[in-house]
Amino acid sequence: MKKHFDPDAAASEGSGIYGLPFTPDEAKVVIIPVPFEATTSYGGGTSRGPAAVFEASKQVDLLDHETGRPYEAGIAMLPIPRKVVNWNAKAKKSGRKRVRAINAISESVNNWVYETTRDLLHAGKMPVVLGGDHSVPFGAICAYGERYPHMGILHLDAHCDLRDSYEGFTYSHASIFHNVIMRTRLRKLVQVGVRDVGSREIRLIDNSFGRIRTFFDDELAARKEQGVPWGDIAEEIVDELPYDVYLSWDIDGLDPTLCPGTGTPVPGGLSWNEAIGLLRAILRAKKRIVGLDLCEVAPGRTEWDANVGARLLYKMIGFALATQ
Repeated sequence: MKKHFDPDAAASEGSGIYGLPFTPDEAKVVIIPVPFEATTSYGGGTSRGPAAVFEASKQVDLLDHETGRPYEAGIAMLPIPRKVVNWNAKAKKSGRKRVRAINAISESVNNWVYETTRDLLHAGKMPVVLGGDHSVPFGAICAYGERYPHMGILHLDAHCDLRDSYEGFTYSHASIFHNVIMRTRLRKLVQVGVRDVGSREIRLIDNSFGRIRTFFDDELAARKEQGVPWGDIAEEIVDELPYDVYLSWDIDGLDPTLCPGTGTPVPGGLSWNEAIGLLRAILRAKKRIVGLDLCEVAPGRTEWDANVGARLLYKMIGFALATQ
């Protein structure tokens, strides 16, 4: 920890994410902002998510009652990448009918995220992707899969994201986990909070030979109505995962009162404490969170979405470090 840094003081001008003094070279956790949303199919604004979360993070108290002082490991965010900003602008300017052009740009984003994540992993860092729409972590998941070949993914989302493509976009936010299942050797995908699903997605789940396990939101709600404690449900969910766990969390997996500005909000979802309860269950099970991403935070009309996003990201990082 740097000398003269006061974790209880207000964030100083020019400080990094969460008001911290670390550079990416000094930090254990390095956040990769990916301001890309060319495949969004309803509301927009997620390309502004990384910058909004950065600003909101400076209001987060650094002592976490559950995980202690995750900031002491060092947390830093890379600068907003100009090339990704330009790719996003170019893709959106192309118009949604120019599918081939946007698919090519999405491949460039995937490659950049993959290479950035891979290089940070080689440097001994924990790279964290901050979207952007939920298409953007694909490259990171590929890089993490190479480093941790037996890992599973805990996917929090209102949607399955298992379409083979959507509106012609191969790398859509609605198809990221179809791409993960078909293009990588991922051991296990465990989905939580899903409440919008297509018939082809159901078939893929049913025919996955247990590789995909989906905990639908209505089923979770019915069990809670019958008096099953959330802690027991969370442990059942975590039992489906291997030792090494990657978190891929779309903020719309939460109750939309926590993320009203997100692009595709759906009624239902997990409360704040239920989402954090999943992290507690991973820690209790003595499994290891090796990496994570947080996507679909859109600033909305107020700072509420970014506030929730910044706090959720800090919790995810804190629990990831606690499981190491």
